[in-house]
Amino acid sequence: MREANEKKKGRVAENVEMSVSIQPLGDRALVIDWGGGIAVDTHQRIRAFCTWLNKRQRPEVIEIIPAYTTVTVIYDPMKIIGMQGSYRLSYQLDQDIAHARLSPYQHMKKWMEELLISMEHMDVGESRVVDIPVCYGGEYGPDLELVAAHAGLSVEEVIDLHRNQDYLVHMVGFAPGFPYLGGLSERLEVPRRSTPRASIAPGSVGIGGKQTGVYPISTPGGWNLIGRTPRRLFRPESLTPSLLQMGDIVRFRPITVEQYAEWTEEEL
Repeated sequence: MREANEKKKGRVAENVEMSVSIQPLGDRALVIDWGGGIAVDTHQRIRAFCTWLNKRQRPEVIEIIPAYTTVTVIYDPMKIIGMQGSYRLSYQLDQDIAHARLSPYQHMKKWMEELLISMEHMDVGESRVVDIPVCYGGEYGPDLELVAAHAGLSVEEVIDLHRNQDYLVHMVGFAPGFPYLGGLSERLEVPRRSTPRASIAPGSVGIGGKQTGVYPISTPGGWNLIGRTPRRLFRPESLTPSLLQMGDIVRFRPITVEQYAEWTEEEL
């Protein structure tokens, strides 16, 4: 059942990167789009690209934002204008910068294209496996029975299906530390609630459509809540505030109400 286990390690395939598109997003960002739907192979390419880009530590890059099929790169156009070929990419690209032949966007686009070519065969490395204890049902999972009824399953079957999967963290977004997970069983796909809740408790585990996730902070939300974890997914006091990162593998582990209370006391 742990399908993602087979793809915890992988390499970027040959020549696939040249099928991507690069488009401007305003005057200080661009979007690299791999196209298609949510897929492990696409995730590996995006992860490799972000790793490759982060290693370069270029002064004009402000932020790198990965998503399911895209990466948005925010840059400082004024730094690019002032570079005058000081930072070597390729000889021709340096010459174009030096003679003001390229706009900041054109500079970034050419550099992205060079990176996409140079990162072929890059190893994305081993994924970190993160254990998430979950107390399913009851006050912590008020929608568990509704999910079971919609899926035509027993509550126990829903829990077993949910726990016996490896979930790949494709990206973190929506709220600080919120993981977008791939790997949910098709049998557990249920529509979002018609009326979202105004406030959801931190640690709540939900299912919405084809996705499952964990709410790291109190926030409105429309997913069906099936349980709650005592683990803190977002720690603003930490150097790395988000427990989960792109590329991690999440495994949910059922715990009792008593274990939840004990864990919460330890966390406090």
